[in-house]
Amino acid sequence: MTQKTDSPPRTSKPTLSPPRRSQPTLKTIAELTGLAVTTVSRALNDAPDIGMQTKERVRKVAREIGYRPNRAGVRLRTGKTNVIALVLSSQEDVIGHAAQLIYAISDELEGTPYHLVVMPYSQDADPLIPVRYILETNSADGIIFNQTMLKDPRVRLLKQERFPFSSHGRTDMGIEHSFVDYDNGAYADVIVRELVRRGRKNLLLIPPPLTQSYANHMAEAFAETVKRLGVKGTMLTEISADHNIEAIQIGCRKALEADPGIDGIISATTSATIAAVDALESIGRVLGEDIDVGSKEVSNVLRVFRRQLILVREDTTEAGRLLAGALMSQINDPSAPLVSHLSVPTMDDIIGGTLA
Repeated sequence: MTQKTDSPPRTSKPTLSPPRRSQPTLKTIAELTGLAVTTVSRALNDAPDIGMQTKERVRKVAREIGYRPNRAGVRLRTGKTNVIALVLSSQEDVIGHAAQLIYAISDELEGTPYHLVVMPYSQDADPLIPVRYILETNSADGIIFNQTMLKDPRVRLLKQERFPFSSHGRTDMGIEHSFVDYDNGAYADVIVRELVRRGRKNLLLIPPPLTQSYANHMAEAFAETVKRLGVKGTMLTEISADHNIEAIQIGCRKALEADPGIDGIISATTSATIAAVDALESIGRVLGEDIDVGSKEVSNVLRVFRRQLILVREDTTEAGRLLAGALMSQINDPSAPLVSHLSVPTMDDIIGGTLA
């Protein structure tokens, strides 16, 4: 009888991870372009003494090989982070406005050493919190923010700290700063005149929060134009265009039920427009027949949503690019002139709608 002996345990060979692909460096780009490493570095950093043709050639190669600068190394050498911070409220109109801004700013930064970081904050929180965080941690080289207030503490703080920034919206505080804005007063005037031209005589405005500068411009122009044209104008007070869609829908429905004579609604955002249409249709009103809705259009969503909507173009993509350009100008040359750009809509910017 043979005794069975236990065979030694089988040991499995350790699985070796594939070697990590080395990241492309400035030296990699230099070898591919035939340029010196210092020239490559200066080209990527948009140095003024490097020709545009060389810069474009270097950037093209960098994109093709997936080059990303070592942020820690860049910060040690230059003190810069190569980060632009976009500070947005978490209640942003993500259907239209915010998405267009993010896309446009990112597109404008393409080919530069900078990249975009979005920093959301709660609508109920102090808007200074994310700004202070950036300043205290030195986590960005510049800031872009919107929902600008007439007396905006962010503007005062950033000017005191001499920190580069540009704002989407104007202030009224006697401080010169870079801004890009859409004339919402002109928008309100244009859309009121168009609704009256279509025979509407009892208008309801869904305004942005009146703490924001563009809301004040819109509300003031709305009140002036309805008075001048001799029609009735009412503004929602408990609900703003920054509330969620359900809250706006309820607020609009209550206003329509309280005053069945309302025959025109003016909205400030894509989401508020969708909520307003849902409200009026829920009580049997017919868009484009017994009531019209006017809105800003920033992303073509509303043209698809309802063809009867009366829309005024707002080029948020252009605004995002101008904001990024204004900020980069400050970062590259602190003595450069500040950028102030105001886009003014006219009756020629109206699209959509069907006459009743």
